[in-house]
Amino acid sequence: MYHPSGSVARQSAGSAAGLLDPGRPDPRGSGSGSETILFQRCTWCGTAMFHRLLCPVCQGSDLRTERSEGTGTVRHSTVVHRNTPAARNVSLIEMAEGFVLRGRVMGPPIGIHSGDRVRLSTAKDPVRGEPVFQLIDEPYRAWS
Repeated sequence: MYHPSGSVARQSAGSAAGLLDPGRPDPRGSGSGSETILFQRCTWCGTAMFHRLLCPVCQGSDLRTERSEGTGTVRHSTVVHRNTPAARNVSLIEMAEGFVLRGRVMGPPIGIHSGDRVRLSTAKDPVRGEPVFQLIDEPYRAWS
């Protein structure tokens, strides 16, 4: 029988989806109420994961909730034309802490590539409720 730990109960109380934590002050001291991503880390093996009940490595259920720094790298991006008036992208983002999540990157869908560095934006996709990222810097592409 699964018994949620206190950290999992606190995570679900933070927001409706348990994904974004709105209105927290920026730890860097800017004072803005930007959103942060909540993720879990296994207390046994230290594996970082996103939105899981059990650790995918050791199957442990003792997970603690942590806040992500909000920076990551695009691992895969695809353009979707379904159910929207305009094309949009859906990307898999590998965060600096080591977990992967699905989100949207702002910008032209054709201009987002694997390896681009991104940062969590203060915006949130109103339709799908997924986190929205923005490009940090434009990578060097000589002949693309």
